[in-house]
Amino acid sequence: MKRKSTKIQNNEIDTEELLEAMDELEKENGIDKKILQESIEQALVIAYKKNFDCNDENIKIVLDDEKNSGKKMHVYQEKTVVDKVEDDKQEISLEDAKKYDKNTKVGNVINIELIPKEFGRIAAQTARQIVTQKIREASRNVIFNTFADKKGEIITGLVQKNNGNAVVLDLGKIEGIMPKREQIPGEKYEVNDKIKACIISVVRRLFEIEIPEIYEGVIEIKSISREAGSRSKVAVYSPNPNIDPVGSCVGQKGIRIQNIINELNGEKIDVIEWNEDPSIFISAALLPAQVLAVDIKEDEKFAEVIVPDDQLSLAIGKAGQNAKLAARLTSWKIDIKSESQFREIIAKKQEEEANSVEEEINAKE
Repeated sequence: MKRKSTKIQNNEIDTEELLEAMDELEKENGIDKKILQESIEQALVIAYKKNFDCNDENIKIVLDDEKNSGKKMHVYQEKTVVDKVEDDKQEISLEDAKKYDKNTKVGNVINIELIPKEFGRIAAQTARQIVTQKIREASRNVIFNTFADKKGEIITGLVQKNNGNAVVLDLGKIEGIMPKREQIPGEKYEVNDKIKACIISVVRRLFEIEIPEIYEGVIEIKSISREAGSRSKVAVYSPNPNIDPVGSCVGQKGIRIQNIINELNGEKIDVIEWNEDPSIFISAALLPAQVLAVDIKEDEKFAEVIVPDDQLSLAIGKAGQNAKLAARLTSWKIDIKSESQFREIIAKKQEEEANSVEEEINAKE
C-alpha cells in the first residue's frame, strides 16, 4: 500500500491530502474514515491545549472535508452566551456574542474561531502519529484474526533463531515462538530449516505487542493456560526487583490489559506473578479466590489447597474452570477443599486414630 503522508503548507495541515490518505486506509485496511478523522481531531485538541496551556477552555478542532475550500483546519473556542459573564474562558456576553452571530440568544453556545500561530507543525505531527497508530492497529488485527482462526492447525515456517530455550519461526507476516517445552526432545533446529508446527496460542504474541517490557525481555512470560473465548491465566516474572511485572502488564488504569482483552473479544485474563515457591505460585494462580494454606507434595507434584468456605466455588470456578487453568498454569495437580471440609477430614482422622488406639488397648486386655 502506498501511504500518503500529511504535509505542512503555510503552517497548516494539508487536509485534502490527509483525507485522500484516509480514503485509502478505509479501502485497503478497513479503517473507518469517520472514526479516524474523529481520532485525529480529538488528538489535535489535546495537543492544542497542551501547547497553549488552556486546559480549562472548551476547544474544538475540525478538519475541513470540503475540497478546495481554502481552509485546512478550524480551531474553535466554544462559549456559552450569558447575561453576565463570570468566567470569560467559558462564557461570553450577549453583546459580544452578537458580533459573531447576530441571531444568537442567551443560553446558546457559539464557536469563536481562533487563528493559532505555529500550531501547524504540531498539528501535522499529531495527525501523522494517529494515522501511523491506526495503520499499526489495523495490521495487527488482521494478522491476529488470521492466526487466531488457525489455532490447532499445522503450519510451515523457517527457523529464524534458536537460542537454546526457544525457537523463533518466520511465518511470513509474523514470528512464531516455540518454547523448549513444546520442542521434540533430541530434535535439532538450525537457522533456515523449514519445519512444520502446530499453532497452540496467540495470547503470548499479543502480550509482546502490547507490553514493550515483554518484547524487550525485561519481563518474562513463564507460562500461559487458556480456554479460548472464556478465560486465560498468564504467569509473568521479572528478575529486576524494581519492576512490578503484573502492574506493567496491566498498565496505567488497566489500559494495556484492556487492549489485549479487546483483541480477544472480551476474554477474561488473569495476570499472575510467577514464583519459584510452588505454594506461593499456586495460591496466586487460583486468583481471584483467597487461599488459606497450600500443602505441597513435591514427589507427586500434588498440592492440597485450603480456602475459606465462601471462596470454594470461586476457587473451583464454573465447571471447574479456575482450578483447571491454575493446574495447567503451574503444572501441578491441585485438590481444593473448604476450611470446613478440611476440619471435618482432620476430625475424622483423629477419631479413627483414637478408635484404633482404643482397639489396641482392648485387644491387650
